[in-house]
Amino acid sequence: MTVDWKKQAQDYKADYLKDLKELISINSVRDDEHKTDEYPLGEGPTKAMLKFLSFGERDGFTTKNIDNIVGYIEYGSGDQTMAMQAHADVMPAGDGWETDPFEMVEKDGNVFGRGTSDDKGPALAAYYGLKMLKDNGVTPNMKIRLIIGTDEESDWTGMKHYFEVEPEPTFGFSPDAEFPLINGEKGNVTYVTTFGHSNGSNYTLRKFDSGLRPNMVPGNADALVEASDNEKFVDAFTAFLDHNPVAGDVKATGNGIALHITGKAAHAMEPKNGVNAGTYMAKFLNEFPFEGAAKDFIAYLAEDLHDDSRATKIGADHVDDVMGDVTMNVGIMKFDTHNGGSVNTNFRYPKGTDDKEILGHLQKAAGKHDGEVKQINNMGPHYVDPSDPIVSTLMHVYQEQTGDTKSKPEVVGGGTYARLMKRGVAFGALFPNAKDTMHQANEFQPIEDLIKAMAIYGQSIYELTAK
Repeated sequence: MTVDWKKQAQDYKADYLKDLKELISINSVRDDEHKTDEYPLGEGPTKAMLKFLSFGERDGFTTKNIDNIVGYIEYGSGDQTMAMQAHADVMPAGDGWETDPFEMVEKDGNVFGRGTSDDKGPALAAYYGLKMLKDNGVTPNMKIRLIIGTDEESDWTGMKHYFEVEPEPTFGFSPDAEFPLINGEKGNVTYVTTFGHSNGSNYTLRKFDSGLRPNMVPGNADALVEASDNEKFVDAFTAFLDHNPVAGDVKATGNGIALHITGKAAHAMEPKNGVNAGTYMAKFLNEFPFEGAAKDFIAYLAEDLHDDSRATKIGADHVDDVMGDVTMNVGIMKFDTHNGGSVNTNFRYPKGTDDKEILGHLQKAAGKHDGEVKQINNMGPHYVDPSDPIVSTLMHVYQEQTGDTKSKPEVVGGGTYARLMKRGVAFGALFPNAKDTMHQANEFQPIEDLIKAMAIYGQSIYELTAK
């Protein structure tokens, strides 16, 4: 059977953008504060997942909603299952947007909005790729499921639940990363280090707040300080801003001096792409003689964690020839005079080290500052051999449609649902050399890239399940 995948993708373009606009308009950030029995992760993630399912129902597919936290769109039948695992939830918008993050805007050939790149845009492109098979009367030789999770950006509750109540797919891919293909994902582990709440008298840290999620470089940081010499303190902060790659402001309040620093948010898989506002705030505060637990909290951030994405200062650095190096993101930093301090660190690690070894290094570093470290979660490294047909078939389709024969499968620090399948890989939709704005303000994706991805997904599903 011959299908002009690129032409058909262009034919779908208007409908695709209409559907994407509906998806972007749903604020699907996980919202535990407003969770209910009906909406276990908050209303937004469930409504975005149900919107995906409504597209499937509209177009004549079989759909299933599993407990309002995960669902799937199904086509075909058979003993084997090819899965595409995507997610409907998004990261918090954060500050710095030039448009409404939950209103899709088309500008200069791009679509802007939270989720256009991660992951509503690519997930919908994969859905339209599946729709191509149905619209062309292709009967696959196995079941195909597009599985939509609702909290990929946090605990994977929905997708983990899917694997508890449904059989593991035979193989598949996650349209939640980049092309050409990702066949390896580093381990992913998160720790929290806690401190007491004691303080000093000449310099008192009343509050410190930076970061939204463990897997996001904090773009903003705020601190409230009482200082023995306000003028000296303010002058020092102004000079600090002049000599560091951050912006900020300072003002006197009835409770002390309020400091704000603006850095650059980024995905935690490569912290170097961001500027961590929180650790820069700690670097500034570390110039002054704070005392007690406040000093420990500040010094830990400034001396052991700041500007060290490879964790060399704490001795947790490691490089694997295939999977690359350890990366560390300081994602959430908080302190107040009642609850004390907490620092959330997220590591992506290759083969050759593990979560326990990293924990030991972190405990040693935190121990110098009377900090206590606990491990929150962990997923080990994931790797699919390049000779596996899932890798070779997808690479063939990508190369055929793009003409890019030089790109090779990659190992990355990001974590996708693909790692939940023994034969799972991540596949698109960010093209090589395209700007990566995932987890950042003004997130966008080029429209034509999404349409190209749709064509690649259509042919890929066909080659894997029907040829």
